Amino acid sequence: MSLINKIRVDDELAGILGEELDRVGGILEDQLRSEHGIVNDLCLHIESYRGKMLRPSLVILSALTSGSKSITHAHRVVAAVVEMIHMATLIHDDVLDEADTRRGGRTINNLHGNEMAVMLGDYLISNSFHLCSSIEQPWINSILGSITNTLCEGELIQLGNRQNLDIDQQTYFTIVEKKTASLIGASCRIGAMLSDPEGRSADHLERFGVSCGIAFQITDDLLDLVGDQDVVGKSVGRDLEKGKLTLPTIYAMNEMEGDDRRRLVDLIEKRDLVGLRSVVRDAGLIDRAMDKASGLVESAKNELESLDETPARILLGSLADGIIDRRY
Repeated sequence: MSLINKIRVDDELAGILGEELDRVGGILEDQLRSEHGIVNDLCLHIESYRGKMLRPSLVILSALTSGSKSITHAHRVVAAVVEMIHMATLIHDDVLDEADTRRGGRTINNLHGNEMAVMLGDYLISNSFHLCSSIEQPWINSILGSITNTLCEGELIQLGNRQNLDIDQQTYFTIVEKKTASLIGASCRIGAMLSDPEGRSADHLERFGVSCGIAFQITDDLLDLVGDQDVVGKSVGRDLEKGKLTLPTIYAMNEMEGDDRRRLVDLIEKRDLVGLRSVVRDAGLIDRAMDKASGLVESAKNELESLDETPARILLGSLADGIIDRRY
């Protein structure tokens, strides 16, 4: 709950949200419990991956914003499902990026190798859909099945553009929307639709989530480029190491010419993180990327203006603001 802990929350809402996230955590633990010790040990290790619980929080807050007076078991199950899907993507990302640390601890692939990590990610995905089927809401399965396909498409597009120094902004944003923002948007949409199937809130909240998700990924990419690993809590510089150009570097590659561009290409090809940081920072491109994230946060908050003002809606707006203040 680190994003939420950084902002002021209505006391009653804070109590509700805290209790509901505890229940979601209990559902996660029950679902992933196995009679086999090695599986249990792996699942215990990845409990640290549940750091922010952002997506479950969005399911619950979207439900409350859409008129729910209380949270149902179906809301909690969906919150657990989207968190399991998210955790699976983190495990698989760590394999692809050859990352050693996450949330200040060693990654599964670092501890147990890629084969174990890939299978654990698959185990989480299969458990998420098994759990989702328990609430007998086929439309939710359909949305999350489609979103899982979208996540994989985003990863495949990103993999296909590694080492591509000519990648454009449109491709970058396509990757970000598919890989990150789609699941955040779906978390908001499903939470809203479970509370108000015929209402108007779901579309607004989904757009809120997608805009927040893109802004979140921009800031995450910036932390990988300019963040302090001890503060961020995970490996930094992995995007450059793996040949993935993120927004400030794409700006630079699209705009620099002559000797400046040749120097930039040389820094990228040599995986010179310190040199690349210096170039994009001096050119004002870190600030420009942050301005883009800030604009997306404002777009997200504008979607909330069409909804009734409630403590949950106010907290959603504060969560959006918190995205651009991240240091971790």
